[in-house]
Amino acid sequence: MTHTANHSCPQTGFTLVELVSVLVIVGIVAAIAVPRFFDSGSFSNRGYYDQLISTLRYAQKAAIAQHRFVCVTISANSVKLTYGLTNTCGSDLTGPTGQTPYTLGVPSGITGGTSFNFSALGRPSFTTKQSISVNGYSTAITVEAETGYVH
Repeated sequence: MTHTANHSCPQTGFTLVELVSVLVIVGIVAAIAVPRFFDSGSFSNRGYYDQLISTLRYAQKAAIAQHRFVCVTISANSVKLTYGLTNTCGSDLTGPTGQTPYTLGVPSGITGGTSFNFSALGRPSFTTKQSISVNGYSTAITVEAETGYVH
């Protein structure tokens, strides 16, 4: 009696080509994604970027609300806000959570910005738009000259 193969039950599984293809793709993704996953610097720099935008917007809103000048002093690793009746400022501005002086520290550093002030109308003291960058983050923050809009 000869035995015939039962063709009614199909074989399941993966071919060798499919398995190798999946391993190659997983290897490429791992080589690109894993270093970024463990590098928290880019996440921190994005956080500093967002905080800097918020600080500049707060400075403009405080100038309008208090009908005073608010000075933004930019140094290599921080931004400090002060206020006054003239554009020289002199008194420390209280932050939204009550901290005085309102200072934002940026450990990765700030480039491209110079100190300026917002008038009581919310306009900055410079005549052309200004770009401020957080080191390690590619997108610059722009403060428009005419309106003081921060983006």
